[in-house]
Amino acid sequence: MVSFALVAALGLLGGFVRVPYVALGPGPTYDTLGEYGGTEVVRLEGEREQQTGGRLTMTTVSVTDDVSMFGALGLWASGRYALAPREEFYPPDKSEKDIDQENTKAFRDSQSSAEVAALRYLNYPTKVLAGEIVKGGAVDGTIEPGDRLFEVNGQKVAKADEVKAALKGTRPGQRAQVVFQRGDQPRHTAQVTLGRADDREEGLLGLVPVDRPDVPFQIKIGLHAVGGPSAGLMLALAIVDKLTPGELTGGRSIAGTGEIDPEGRVSAIGGIPFKMAAAKEAGAEVFLTPAANCTEAKSRTPDGLRLVKVSSLAEAVKALQDLQNGRDVPGC
Repeated sequence: MVSFALVAALGLLGGFVRVPYVALGPGPTYDTLGEYGGTEVVRLEGEREQQTGGRLTMTTVSVTDDVSMFGALGLWASGRYALAPREEFYPPDKSEKDIDQENTKAFRDSQSSAEVAALRYLNYPTKVLAGEIVKGGAVDGTIEPGDRLFEVNGQKVAKADEVKAALKGTRPGQRAQVVFQRGDQPRHTAQVTLGRADDREEGLLGLVPVDRPDVPFQIKIGLHAVGGPSAGLMLALAIVDKLTPGELTGGRSIAGTGEIDPEGRVSAIGGIPFKMAAAKEAGAEVFLTPAANCTEAKSRTPDGLRLVKVSSLAEAVKALQDLQNGRDVPGC
């Protein structure tokens, strides 16, 4: 009876008590050249789409929360999942709503960066807009989110990075001139008093500049249930493919991952083993791998999946073109 009670107690604990871990595993995949929920993942409005073929698959990582003791052991023993401390994904000082909002914002930012990177690669023009406005900052009450910036402190700005560069050598309290435009209104020139920050000597405008396309058409991304920044590379490749003649994939099933910035630089992401597993299960032949993830990736590569190392959008496009033409491509 004592043994039975102990076994029963252990069973209850193992089946119902939650452990402070989450399970990480292969997540859903999305063909950025295809559809999701009946809508094109990448859609051009106001511009003719070129013919595409094959697949450009973005990969994700699943995060399973609220795991029981036995459930965690089962997932870990399967070899398909790994356990990680829950606080790494759900910090105790943030609510789940806060975390969801951060992940959603990161994905929206990755979409914007993918659009700008793709259009810059194709030599389309871009523009600088005011993003977040710091309350009480130099331009608060003068400039609004979405206003277009043309000049800062006497220097023309065509990229977000140039806004900060234009303030080099200034000091807090100094007056600076900003030329901007709101919607279709005429350009306006404002004189503002620069603010200060503890981590830099230059004066501050009190806004976050963002790069956006300056084209007569729109790029629509039809994914809403995805979070995080790592979809950028595959979205950018889909945009390039739909704006240029020929099939970028050569008819192959290509998968990959990587965060991208507006300049087209590809940076490392997390969960690479799970994303490669998801790619293999989705039928991918080639996996575009951020250069900074290569060491980890090549030690866990699924059989039959070819890794191609990339550090920029331009390198990724060239690698896909070289694959079509039978030329060597950099591997991990």
